[in-house]
Amino acid sequence: MESLIGTGVALVTPFKKDCTVDTEALARIVNFSIDGGIEYLVVLGTTAENATLSATEKEVVIATVIEANKGRLPLVLGVGGNNTMEVVSELKTRDLSHFTAILSVSPYYVKPTQEGIYQHFKAIAEVSPLPIILYNVPGRTSSNMLPSTVVRLASDFKNIIAIKEATGDLVQCFEIIKNKPKDFLVISGDDMTALSLVLAGGSGVISVIGQGFPTTFSEMIRLGLNRKVDQAFSIQYELAPIIDMIFEQGNPAGIKQVFESMGIAENTVRLPLVHVDQNLADRIHSFVQVSKK
Repeated sequence: MESLIGTGVALVTPFKKDCTVDTEALARIVNFSIDGGIEYLVVLGTTAENATLSATEKEVVIATVIEANKGRLPLVLGVGGNNTMEVVSELKTRDLSHFTAILSVSPYYVKPTQEGIYQHFKAIAEVSPLPIILYNVPGRTSSNMLPSTVVRLASDFKNIIAIKEATGDLVQCFEIIKNKPKDFLVISGDDMTALSLVLAGGSGVISVIGQGFPTTFSEMIRLGLNRKVDQAFSIQYELAPIIDMIFEQGNPAGIKQVFESMGIAENTVRLPLVHVDQNLADRIHSFVQVSKK
């Protein structure tokens, strides 16, 4: 799908100081990302602190993003979990009319076998009304969806159209790119290695840092897609320090500190996450201020 080539951003859920959802700040982040030139928005992914949101709050987040977007960019919705029947039920009942695709994480905590992962996504593919982006993030799920499983799913189900590969393991990504069906998209889920993946034949990134620095990061990815390697890596090296910083004490605490320093949103996160310490906050703030000059 051409609309999913380039830079997507995994939107945070901004909270007020009392930890309630800040819909005004969320709308500002949506507009900031769109004005910065990103290609699509991802709603209710890991970066959204999805696990800490109530069902009602999730509906508020979805409605806020849809309203702020005003149909300008494609929207991708996170619909995943480790209860296959629950995910299937949600896909059968949820209104997905505003979305282009769903992003579905490999089952976490239960550590299924590769066959279990295959059967999980087979069940999802058989009911999903939208194209599916697989999401492999072993650092959070405790199991790795191997390239052979990805290629098998991509070959067996036409509506499984992409993978967000967040291992940061370029060799694993290369194996998927080498063996995948022609139109299957390999999308980076790791900001630091996203450009290298694009240059190897990947289709772009679903990014965290991209919502904080949308203009430069999305330009880097476009330059990579257009094989303008030296210009692209010049931006990579410019952004590398802040990419490291936003993940240093966990996601989304780091990117929320970026938004605090920009005056866009509070840096509030919900327990069990805590905001970054003062040393990291000062370093992030300094980077943001220098980047404005």
